[in-house]
Amino acid sequence: MGTFSAVTKVDLSLPKVASGKVREVFELGPDSLLFVATDRISAYDVIMEQGIPDKGKLLTGMSLFWFDLLDGVCPNHLSTGGAPVPDDPVLAGRSLVVRKLEMLPIELVVRGYLVGSGWKDYKATGSVCGVPLPQGLVEAQKLPEPIFTPATKATTGHDENISEDQAADLVGADVLKTAKGYAIDAYRTAADFAAERGIILADTKFEFGLDGSEIVLADEVLTPDSSRFWPASSYQQGKNPPSFDKQFLRDWLDSSGWDREPPPPELPEDVVMQTRAKYIEAYEQITDRSFAEYEAGTR
Repeated sequence: MGTFSAVTKVDLSLPKVASGKVREVFELGPDSLLFVATDRISAYDVIMEQGIPDKGKLLTGMSLFWFDLLDGVCPNHLSTGGAPVPDDPVLAGRSLVVRKLEMLPIELVVRGYLVGSGWKDYKATGSVCGVPLPQGLVEAQKLPEPIFTPATKATTGHDENISEDQAADLVGADVLKTAKGYAIDAYRTAADFAAERGIILADTKFEFGLDGSEIVLADEVLTPDSSRFWPASSYQQGKNPPSFDKQFLRDWLDSSGWDREPPPPELPEDVVMQTRAKYIEAYEQITDRSFAEYEAGTR
């Protein structure tokens, strides 16, 4: 892969408490965890054999940017406590020290545009996840107001959309009311900011946890892995625009004849590097900062 190499596995001298599609989570102290974003990438719920060089750094840098921007909207899980972080160069730019939380067992999805599974639901029912919408809307149309559509967190397979009542049964009505308010306010704030950068934030999903009674924004936030970003310059109502995420990878996989079952096909170098370029483009356009500058500041 030329001068680039992907970090797909991270082993430290700390107890590992979780390993997700992208992140490794380590015990750092009685109240803190170490989140490490690898360069792994998944498509259709299958993790590719190859990673995307620097993807974990880009996700981490973007999350840090948004946590800072949303600091006045809701509390977040970033922490300065815990034991010292191991002096390991692999962690540079891709690790966060965070508070331990009791995570809510739902995704808090906010949609500002009619696209993806929401568009399919609307065509079938006139609603999105039980939220009724006006008649005659078209694909990728901006909704009159952002809508909240919670989902379950699937350990395998896809998350499943649920109603607000079902979400309230899972987390409690008061907790859901506060978390929903935070999620919609965070979406509005981020969407307004992105619009100033020539980017449309079509939808996103947030995760929250509890620190005692405090409801806290957690995990990654507003990255191309958790959000649908569109270049405003190519947006056209009635068509699903190209997005700043792994759609390039998905398109190649679809054309490869892969049946979406493991094992995935080996990715050509140009697919890997063009996917990397999409993540860099998203980071730089949103933060107005070069990725090289972010890297230099984390060494």
